[in-house]
Amino acid sequence: MNIQSKSDSYAAAGVDITAGYKAVELMKAHIKRTRNEGCLDDVGGFGGCFALPMGMEEPVLVSGTDGCGTKVKLAIIMDKHDTIGIDAVAMCVNDIICCGAKPLFFLDYIACGKNYPEKIATIVSGVAEGCVQSGAALIGGETAEHPGLMPLDDYDVAGFAVGIVDKKDIIDNKTMAAGDVVIALPSSGVHSNGFSLVRKVFDVENADISTPVDELQGKSIGETLLTPTRIYVKPVLALLEQVKVKGISHITGGGFYENIPRSIPDGLGAKIQRDAVKVLPIFDLIAKTGNIDEHDMFNTFNMGVGMSIVVSPDDVDKTLEILKAHGENAYIIGEIIESEDKIVIC
Repeated sequence: MNIQSKSDSYAAAGVDITAGYKAVELMKAHIKRTRNEGCLDDVGGFGGCFALPMGMEEPVLVSGTDGCGTKVKLAIIMDKHDTIGIDAVAMCVNDIICCGAKPLFFLDYIACGKNYPEKIATIVSGVAEGCVQSGAALIGGETAEHPGLMPLDDYDVAGFAVGIVDKKDIIDNKTMAAGDVVIALPSSGVHSNGFSLVRKVFDVENADISTPVDELQGKSIGETLLTPTRIYVKPVLALLEQVKVKGISHITGGGFYENIPRSIPDGLGAKIQRDAVKVLPIFDLIAKTGNIDEHDMFNTFNMGVGMSIVVSPDDVDKTLEILKAHGENAYIIGEIIESEDKIVIC
């Protein structure tokens, strides 16, 4: 009687364990770039160990989890996998910085139809780059091979980040008042939200998205859409060291109308000057191609603003100066007013 080994039978079921081993080996060089002072062990154990920094009166852990949505489909179509991991990290760390928390570490999760080690390692190289940009250590993760559940060439990327902040330094919007100023941090493009609509508008599965387009300054639609999400952690941390920030919003799915109100207390609202918003060309092209009205655009996309920050009028000049010194061409887009409507765009 011929009895197959467990690994042979697993391979027959479509899962290649040796490919998983190879992928891990290829990842290690990328992961090494992200190590920081909190890392206690190397990747490969059953759990990632991380030492909490000392010196805080009441340390509070802040966590965030997210993925890249259907932007992954663009990466698959274009066979370009080195930046989608940046998006996965950005979506998590940009959320936790809204509380004032400094990211400590990140773990990723990649589900795939078939484990192609070189492709997986390329995806992880993007994750590592996002971690380097945010100062987080990549201390672990999981690559799950799902034959029969996903097409062989498909994959999805998600993850979660953990950060830390002293309780007294958690951003408190109760200090916000009418007359405070709303400052925009520019986005790099669509970032990682609204891609189900974007894919429909441009028919990306069937259309030519690789040819340069005049409206996009000679870049292709595909290249523009795959531009990775900006990571705002280091500029914002630098700002928090010197300025009393009253509210931060990460502009993700739901655009202006859903996200800006999340940092504003009841009785107040953000009055956004529409003409002040520096809308990126990709959004004009989406609106034109899809015949989408302006309200729906601002209710779906970031429109060129990846993050908004609220500060006192007395702190505006200093805020803009600090952000500029850290690579952010921030600018004023509105003010806080007494209002039952949390946001008004006019």
